[in-house]
Amino acid sequence: MSDLLERLRGRGWRLTSQRRVVAEVLDGDHVHLTADEVHARAARRLPEISRATVYNALGELVALGEVAEVSTDGRAKRYDPNAHHPHQHLVCSGCGLIRDVRPDGDPLAVLPAAERFGFAVSAVEITYRGLCPACARPGPPAAPSNDVRAPG
Repeated sequence: MSDLLERLRGRGWRLTSQRRVVAEVLDGDHVHLTADEVHARAARRLPEISRATVYNALGELVALGEVAEVSTDGRAKRYDPNAHHPHQHLVCSGCGLIRDVRPDGDPLAVLPAAERFGFAVSAVEITYRGLCPACARPGPPAAPSNDVRAPG
């Protein structure tokens, strides 16, 4: 069973066949799919699954805090199943590739109390932007990436 499915079962989330396939499609490291990509992959496994069902399941997963929405440079939102692990993102400004990174240390610790302006900080989101190796190479830009190399 996948890590995401285990967490959802532990929370008592009712796993219908549709919810299960959405969770299975999303599960994994460095997975940041759009809702349309989730739907396309889910439909390969469960042809009758509707786009609305996928959007509803994604909304529930976000509301539970098990999946995070990641917005980048005006592109479609992507869904990150690793919301339970503190991490940051590397985002390619060329093709949209997103990679999870886990630098050492607490990012909040580098923000001095005087710079918090009295805020009770509850979350930190750090995104590093640049070009992935494929986009940094001379020549035509790389094709847009959904950042999942293996078929799913």
